[in-house]
Amino acid sequence: MITQDAIDSAYAFFHQKWRVYEFSHSDGQKDDIEYAISSYVDQMDRDLYERLAHGREAFLQDHTTFPEDMQEALKELSAAVGT
Repeated sequence: MITQDAIDSAYAFFHQKWRVYEFSHSDGQKDDIEYAISSYVDQMDRDLYERLAHGREAFLQDHTTFPEDMQEALKELSAAVGT
């Protein structure tokens, strides 16, 4: 069972990082954010991750799909949080 706290925490962390990422002009800063999200994903609630990933093993951990993955994750988390 996924707790509301797990959803809220993931949403807050992802939202904060995404707001910086989407307006950043620094590749190094973007890489740091991708690493932070990947590290977060490694320790986050497994049920929540699986729900967000929809079976994709490298969801939020693949550089080539990171922006799309983040937008999708935030859309789902936002709906769950009620924003």
